[in-house]
Amino acid sequence: MRRERRERQSGKLRMPWQKKVHRNVKDRLFRFLFEKDKEALLQLYNALNGTNYQDASALQVVTIESAVYVVMKNDLAFVLAGTLNLYEHQSTCNPNMPVRFLIYLAEEYQKLIEQAEVSLYGSMEIKLPTPQCVVFYNGEKDSPEESVLKLSDAFMCKERQADVELKVRVLNINYGHNMALMDSCQTLREYAEFVMISRQYAASGMKLQAALNAAVDYCVAHGILDSTLREHRSEVLGMLLEEFDADKYERTIRMEGIQQGIQQGEEQGLQRGISRANRLKCTL
Repeated sequence: MRRERRERQSGKLRMPWQKKVHRNVKDRLFRFLFEKDKEALLQLYNALNGTNYQDASALQVVTIESAVYVVMKNDLAFVLAGTLNLYEHQSTCNPNMPVRFLIYLAEEYQKLIEQAEVSLYGSMEIKLPTPQCVVFYNGEKDSPEESVLKLSDAFMCKERQADVELKVRVLNINYGHNMALMDSCQTLREYAEFVMISRQYAASGMKLQAALNAAVDYCVAHGILDSTLREHRSEVLGMLLEEFDADKYERTIRMEGIQQGIQQGEEQGLQRGISRANRLKCTL
């Protein structure tokens, strides 16, 4: 009871409807690279939009950070030149990204409105930065160079015209894809190359940690993300190990789901067969 009272007073008491979400011990390498280097993030923005902005200090990072009771966390978000840019890195194809971005967008607009100290109930229109939602995909499943996901694809009633829409631009950033984009953003190109090399070493038969260490050594020797890998080697290795483990876990869960579905289908088919046989017996 004393602990509960202290937690209530500090605002940390978890109520039954509040789902506790564990913090990520390690960040994803993609986010790590671009969040710590505003010049690289500005270069990525320019490459995506065909612009030539030079002042990285004008870029305002507004990424939603994870918290104990916050379910959603986005990878990168920043405001620049009247745009609110939401960037996500994905190694699996996820058709639910539009609704996730919708939630991110609501969070971001709420933050910006609170910071501006303006009222939603006032008579003056609140100007909002234009959203740009982008997914950078580097999974091993085949994917087109670029595609668009729409929120309306998930709407159940297709006969009605929806009053809201949200589009997500999905870019394949596996090495060898979207080369014009890669040529315009050196960090993105080196990241894609580093991921490819890490996967090759991981598939070589070596133990995972030894393979990733060898991949880092190779990239440092060949000038691929070399400054980041030299300065943050242990952090990068931790991120890679977690990401490879996460990918393996997701594949395992998907396979278990498929196998469970097959088993349930077989059991249901068997039950239907038995029921049909019993009905036939009753009619004889």
